[in-house]
Amino acid sequence: MKQLLLDVVPGPAPTLGNFVVGTNDEAFAALQHLERGRAIYLWGPAGCGRTHLLKAATATPGTLYLHPGTSLNHFETAISGIASRVAVDDLHRMDADRQAAVFALYNQWRESAATEHAISLVVAGDRPPASMALREDLRTRLGWDLVFRLELLSDDDKLAALDTHASNRGLQLVPDMLLWMLNHYDRDMGRLILLIDALDRYSLATKRPITTALLRTVVAQLPPPPSSGSANHT
Repeated sequence: MKQLLLDVVPGPAPTLGNFVVGTNDEAFAALQHLERGRAIYLWGPAGCGRTHLLKAATATPGTLYLHPGTSLNHFETAISGIASRVAVDDLHRMDADRQAAVFALYNQWRESAATEHAISLVVAGDRPPASMALREDLRTRLGWDLVFRLELLSDDDKLAALDTHASNRGLQLVPDMLLWMLNHYDRDMGRLILLIDALDRYSLATKRPITTALLRTVVAQLPPPPSSGSANHT
């Protein structure tokens, strides 16, 4: 049984289409319509969806997604101007060398903004520019263009999104089951969606109806969720 459940992962790739917007309409619209030559800095607490949005924004060929674990060679590729869009995630966790690379990337973005080689730049961190513990010349550049705070989803937004996901899979989950998932398993949307997928797959494989008892059985067999995360969706 445990292997059957583990085979459910990974879940769907992050897209703008499967991002649950909640109260983040303005930031979401700005990212949707971000043109070359523009930059946006997104900030907010863990679980607000930063990583989901940055990965979704760089899902097409010719774009780059960078994070603290990315090799410096990839940062140099971004600075060279090859990509049409570059996303830099978890800036607050980057070391001095990568901060220097992001500083150079901002300079390259600004210098090329009015040319045919213009790029769009999407950067994310856990706090507003003025509060970021970064080298000063990089910190000030975060406010050069658009800046938006991402808010956490309300419980009602999460429950509505989970209900929609279940319905799209042909499942009718009673509200009490969805609330149990939120209160007893995890509050991260990506892992909650994976739980619904696991529940559906296990129900089909074992030919058992989906009940609260089956849900608890599935949860007991899944790996425990991490204590924290950087995305509210995936």
